[in-house]
Amino acid sequence: MTKSELIETLARQQPHLALKDVELAVKCIIEQMSETLASGERIEIRGFGSFSLHHRPPRMGRNPKTGESVSLTEKHVPHFKPGKELRDRVDATREKCKIVD
Repeated sequence: MTKSELIETLARQQPHLALKDVELAVKCIIEQMSETLASGERIEIRGFGSFSLHHRPPRMGRNPKTGESVSLTEKHVPHFKPGKELRDRVDATREKCKIVD
């Protein structure tokens, strides 16, 4: 699902809200979550999951085009850990949706 599909779905489910209001709400939520992670804070949404930052230490990598070794600097990357309720819900629909590994 893309952001525009999410906005359309929410607008259909909430017909009393204008499409622009739904779009603004979704964009504000995403922006606030991005700012929170960028400031180094953690986000926890009960029943859904948590977003946090993981530290990646500096390391030697390889340029896939040339094969040359490249020094990569340390960085923080966003990480999502699903909550138990989300994991259980996804697992319960596994058979219904015929998901294969």
